[in-house]
Amino acid sequence: KSTLLNCIAGLLDVSEGRIFIKGKNVTWEEPKDRGIGMVFQSYALYPQMTVEKNLSFGLRVAGTPREEIAKRIARAAEILQIEPLLQRKPAALSGGQRQRVAIGRALVRDVDVFLFDEPLSNLDAKLRAELRVEIKLLHRKLQNTMIYVTHDQIEAMT
Repeated sequence: KSTLLNCIAGLLDVSEGRIFIKGKNVTWEEPKDRGIGMVFQSYALYPQMTVEKNLSFGLRVAGTPREEIAKRIARAAEILQIEPLLQRKPAALSGGQRQRVAIGRALVRDVDVFLFDEPLSNLDAKLRAELRVEIKLLHRKLQNTMIYVTHDQIEAMT
């Protein structure tokens, strides 16, 4: 399952077939050009950076104007309810908050497709249940394609 996500993301070559996103063949496109945001089991956050800097990092590297970065961070923080956390570092966050920040890193990129690779498996049962609902609401709000890999049947059915 994770291999399939990596093929969709362009991190692995496909041996057969083609990958289309929004009607465009992206099979041989570079990962950065596919309009994809990935959220992993591990949060993949920079520990020395604040939440705000973690959210903005990819945009800054891509040369996105500061005003646009601020706008996207504000939108993602509002959607994910992490506005009060923007000046904290990952070590000061709970597991659920870290996962929201990881989702936010994909969200600020304004992608067409979200790939979730077991994003809740590191969390306790109560927090998994809460974030399952939040991801479902996020999907309803954004209406983006989301491909979600999990071994948890309840999570899959949500």
